[in-house]
Amino acid sequence: IMSQRDTLVHLFAGGCGGTVGAILTCPLEVVKTRLQSSSITLYISEVQLSTVNGAGVARVAPPGPLHCLKLILEREGPRSLFRGLGPNLVGVAPSRAIYFAAYSTAKEKLNGVLEPDSTQVHMVSAGMAGFTAITATNPIWLIKTRLQLETRNRGERRMNALECVRRVYHMDGLRGFYRGMSASYAGISETVIHFVIYESIKRKLSEFKANSSMDEDEESVKNASDFVGMMLAAATSKTCATSIAYPHEVIRTRLREEGSRYRSFFQTLLTVPREEGYGALYRGLTTHLVRQIPNTAIMMCTYEVVVYLLGR
Repeated sequence: IMSQRDTLVHLFAGGCGGTVGAILTCPLEVVKTRLQSSSITLYISEVQLSTVNGAGVARVAPPGPLHCLKLILEREGPRSLFRGLGPNLVGVAPSRAIYFAAYSTAKEKLNGVLEPDSTQVHMVSAGMAGFTAITATNPIWLIKTRLQLETRNRGERRMNALECVRRVYHMDGLRGFYRGMSASYAGISETVIHFVIYESIKRKLSEFKANSSMDEDEESVKNASDFVGMMLAAATSKTCATSIAYPHEVIRTRLREEGSRYRSFFQTLLTVPREEGYGALYRGLTTHLVRQIPNTAIMMCTYEVVVYLLGR
């Protein structure tokens, strides 16, 4: 009975962590989504355009994150920075829960086949869990992206999530809700890359530690440095993995745009660099990394606090 309660506590705590993280870092996510979209070049102020002769217009450097933030605040007001928060909050808990359930199921099955609790087991389980969660929750994220991309001037009425659902269905039918799913599947590679880098850093650390063995009295120092080492290893591997796999995010946003002229994952992957240069595939990466670090910290802290409160 204890283990069931534990599972529920962890699920609940994970959900809380995700929720708090999503609320606090929402503005960064809106900025990121706008930077990834194909309409970002429309943000350039009219002044700049008049100085550029007709031919060069397409190649004007897109605005950076801060400029984008300023424009959203000026033109649309602060509430715009929390667009798509509804679907985000609706989606965080179920996708976590589905991922968690799929992960533990896959792990149980795979432990019987592969070497129990090995890296392979974790990686394959994570991949399968990601696949399941993406398939189940794609419609929610599609609506979130659509809402975040909607630009309305101050005071204009905004589309709410239900209207957005109706609109997607009206335009594309049920298929419309699964746009960008292929790009999310490509994003599963991020988890795999993360694991591979993390494991290799961990191995290097333990080799290094084995070579510099210490006396007993330095045990506590060693444990602290171990912990810091693990945290750094996790942060480094996550950052590398995110950066390597990042273009899938841009492609996904492009596929999810309303009336998108992008059809498939590979078509988008080829079209974007051809029209806008390779840099376009990495637009919004800084914002993404800046968001990820506090988001992870907030999620972990909330998680620990909730587990502690429920565990008393």
